[in-house]
Amino acid sequence: MIKQNENWFETWFDSSYYHLLYKDRDEKEAELFISNLLTYLNPSKNDLLLDVACGKGRHAIYMNKLGYQVEAFDLSENSIIAAKKFENKQLKFYVNDIRNPFKLNYYDYAFNLFTSFGYFVDDKDNQQAINAISKSLKMGGKFVLDFMNSKMVIDSLLPSEHKKIEHIDFFIKKKIVDYFIVKEITFNDLGKDFKFTEQVKTIFYTDFLTYFDAANLKIEAVFGDYNLNPFDENTSERLILIATKTTNI
Repeated sequence: MIKQNENWFETWFDSSYYHLLYKDRDEKEAELFISNLLTYLNPSKNDLLLDVACGKGRHAIYMNKLGYQVEAFDLSENSIIAAKKFENKQLKFYVNDIRNPFKLNYYDYAFNLFTSFGYFVDDKDNQQAINAISKSLKMGGKFVLDFMNSKMVIDSLLPSEHKKIEHIDFFIKKKIVDYFIVKEITFNDLGKDFKFTEQVKTIFYTDFLTYFDAANLKIEAVFGDYNLNPFDENTSERLILIATKTTNI
């Protein structure tokens, strides 16, 4: 049973090593995805956008560059400190837990992107997070969730990986434990050994249907990649859900 390191994300996401390991994430791909999403959603420049679990804010920053009013939050204080360097009158960053509603009935659109979900051991926390996002939306507001395609990830899981980034050798072991994909990340820096854990629940489309239904979110579209092609559980890289808030919860 997964019980240890239940709050692993509080330390790992706030660590400089996390940002080093993932520093080469594809910015052009992220910008293409946001551009495709906003073309599909067609928000007005007066609409209010919320980026949930924003990290250092790359998606929020790009939305703002396209002319939109964006607010964003993350649990990691260090990430928000970094993101705040990009703040302006139409772009603000805050520290907040995804399980806590942020400004009730306030936003026209909410985004949770790049598998920034599914970290909790207790499934009630996952439902609480979806409920909180729904509560932050205005009636008729739209929620976009971008998650991994769990079936594809399970089918293609590599048990081990080595990445050398700058002066550090990261050794990554992956396994499936109690419906979680668990990464054990070990490395040595300046003579000191480190070990961190990532664990993401293998959540499937039918699971999200249950979460969304309980939060009064009606799914209107399902895509399978950042070009917004149709979702196929056997071949799609991503599971991207777009839902509309129907009533208050």
